[in-house]
Amino acid sequence: MTVPPPVARSAGLAGPAVLVLAAFGLLAGVATLWMHLTTDPLADVRAYYDAGARLNAGLPLYPADADPNAPEFYRYPPLLAIAFRPLALLPFEAAAAIWMVVVLGSLVATVWWIGPRRRETWIALGILGLPIAWSASVGQAQVPVTLLTALGSPWAIALAAHLKLFPALVALWWIGRREWRRLTAFAAWAAGIGLLQLVLAPQATIDFLGTLTLQQVGHVRNLSPFVASPILWAALVGAGVLLALRLAPTRWGWAAAVALSVLATPRLLSYMFVTFLAALREPGAEARAAGDARARA
Repeated sequence: MTVPPPVARSAGLAGPAVLVLAAFGLLAGVATLWMHLTTDPLADVRAYYDAGARLNAGLPLYPADADPNAPEFYRYPPLLAIAFRPLALLPFEAAAAIWMVVVLGSLVATVWWIGPRRRETWIALGILGLPIAWSASVGQAQVPVTLLTALGSPWAIALAAHLKLFPALVALWWIGRREWRRLTAFAAWAAGIGLLQLVLAPQATIDFLGTLTLQQVGHVRNLSPFVASPILWAALVGAGVLLALRLAPTRWGWAAAVALSVLATPRLLSYMFVTFLAALREPGAEARAAGDARARA
């Protein structure tokens, strides 16, 4: 896939204002990176590593007495913990190094995919400096999820939804566009990955279903409206679903679906905003544009 051509600079006050916002975001990212590297580096890698170690030892992946506010608390589907099982056989330092190659490689691949020669890409990287720095410094799985979301194919969204649940909402884009083949492919991939997960960790897969409660939100600096009112949160998510379906056939449809997949969670932390990068390139847009050009020729 070729990299999209550079986009012309916008005129007027919006250009300088956005550049200033990107500069502030970049500075916030540098400060955030320094804070996490000096206080809790690779904190989330430890949670994944410990989860894999529990599976290796035959212990519950989701202990009944686990504290959802503890840094080592594992709140994701079992797939990531299953993937960490071989890494958990290594010393933590070696496992963390391997995982960080995956995380940083995913970030680089995301930038390449959305277009490193596009002005919007670098402006977005600056604006999202804080969530990018936070995700990278703690080894958050949100970065690979961002790459998978950006790829936008049925298998990638299905895999992302088995790392974290809410990327599944991206499938609303196919529903709104009536792309039933892609929706069916997504469902098949999701079912297949779920079956593999069940075979590899049957008890953990069953136990995960019991964790799907709002009590798992915990006490964090939560940006979700769920903090103010669960009813308000549910209403806004419902409105977001309707809006994503309505916008799906338009040029804003992909961005709306990606934004919903980020914002719908009742536990919304700013590092999750890194996935907004995936909204910068609609899957298949270049192919459709080329087809339209051939049709007009």
